[in-house]
Amino acid sequence: MSLQDSLFMVIEGRQQPMHVAGLHIYTPPAGAGEDHVQQIYQGWRKYVKAEKPFSQRPVLSMGQWGWEEDADFDVDHHLSHLALPRPGRIRELLMLVSRLHGALMDRSRPLWELHLIEGLADGRFALYVKIHHALIDGVTGIRLVASSLSHDPAEIKPPLWAQKHSQAAASRPARSLAAKVVDAVLTGRKIIPGLGSGLFDLLRTANPDDALALPFQAPPSLFNVGISGSRRFVAQSYSLTRMREIGKATGATVNDVTLAVCAGALRKYLMARDNLPEKPLIAMVPVSLHGETRKGGNQVAMMLANLATDVADPLDRLQRIVASTAAAKARLSGMVRVEKIAHAAMMLAPMLPDMITGRARKRPAFNLIISNVPGPTGTLYLNGARLDEAYPVSIPADFLALNITVSGYGDRLGFGFTACRRVVPALQRMVDHLDEAFAELESALAATRPRPAPKRTRRPVAGSALPETGTATPVDVGQVLRRRKLRKTPPS
Repeated sequence: MSLQDSLFMVIEGRQQPMHVAGLHIYTPPAGAGEDHVQQIYQGWRKYVKAEKPFSQRPVLSMGQWGWEEDADFDVDHHLSHLALPRPGRIRELLMLVSRLHGALMDRSRPLWELHLIEGLADGRFALYVKIHHALIDGVTGIRLVASSLSHDPAEIKPPLWAQKHSQAAASRPARSLAAKVVDAVLTGRKIIPGLGSGLFDLLRTANPDDALALPFQAPPSLFNVGISGSRRFVAQSYSLTRMREIGKATGATVNDVTLAVCAGALRKYLMARDNLPEKPLIAMVPVSLHGETRKGGNQVAMMLANLATDVADPLDRLQRIVASTAAAKARLSGMVRVEKIAHAAMMLAPMLPDMITGRARKRPAFNLIISNVPGPTGTLYLNGARLDEAYPVSIPADFLALNITVSGYGDRLGFGFTACRRVVPALQRMVDHLDEAFAELESALAATRPRPAPKRTRRPVAGSALPETGTATPVDVGQVLRRRKLRKTPPS
């Protein structure tokens, strides 16, 4: 097990389980009987042998975490069939997922669970898949679950744990202590220069006009306290086309727009609780390194983004976020892979003692984590049932009581908010505020577009032709904002 993977085993506790999950909602195929979910469950129970990485359990030997085959694998300890209480609304489903997500998994067995859930009032059913973060990261998890489904509604595939997966997806077997020591020394030689540059970032004085967000610039917030083991999960999806249109009109990426609407929702939530910090919240945004390595396990770097929650205007807030992410990407682009990992370590290292001891520092390195994980684009099926919605369920931790993870499926982006129920009450309000943030951003953008001039009938001059109507030019948000500021400036 790599050092990064082992970290999730070390910091895990009753109040902060270290597993990620996914929630899928399916429509049964036409003509399916009332026992459709029961048939899936009974069919899956016949697969009594698991393939890597789902056949491996964690083992601690001489202070080193690793993986070994579970000789006593029993599928009934990992697969369950559940039913929702009436009336079977999405509310009941999310409450059940919240309870399941707060439970620690048994470390004497492979660290994963699948729960088939029926009883939704509209006839649909759900699948909740929970996998420990030491086993896979979010990107790998989504790929594995998607690979267990099919683009052909007539195809019947084995369940997730019974399929053979590539080495890039499967975890590596436990290695000898000597081999790990050698790896640590060799890796350390590569990372030390990166640690130096990361330390420079931590120590240098931040320029207030610099768009690059640095660790420990984040203000204290209600999200940065110790948490309990109780969880609350809420979710909502939005059209990816809708977000791309906002990005196209403003020069922002989909990820920038995602951060902007999340920032708008966070600002509204904190204002409603009279707890909005004067300084902007800072989000840690994971960056996948899977394109730079073929290794399994967790392959993630990190960057910080200024969410501009101190800015009331939604377009101005988006522009600030675009500048912040551009600066962070520019810094990462100049690093090799080991330097990116070192950069992430420099941001996380000061927080680890807090998570282990439960003692908070006055100023957090960042306020929350916002992840955007790519997902499958085509329609997928599970034993003929069509996948309608897919949502990520992630990890709150001590002093990071709220996690926002976004994942794509088809033309939709699914937003999953996972939080400590005690620290972040009324989490459903966050989804309401997300709706409002989208609407406000679109309304502000529409207000900047020039209105078409009224049509007038005019007799053409002899020997000439009327000019053809040109196409509309894109909105320059920066220019619009500058005009706004000029109008607001009092005369001298």
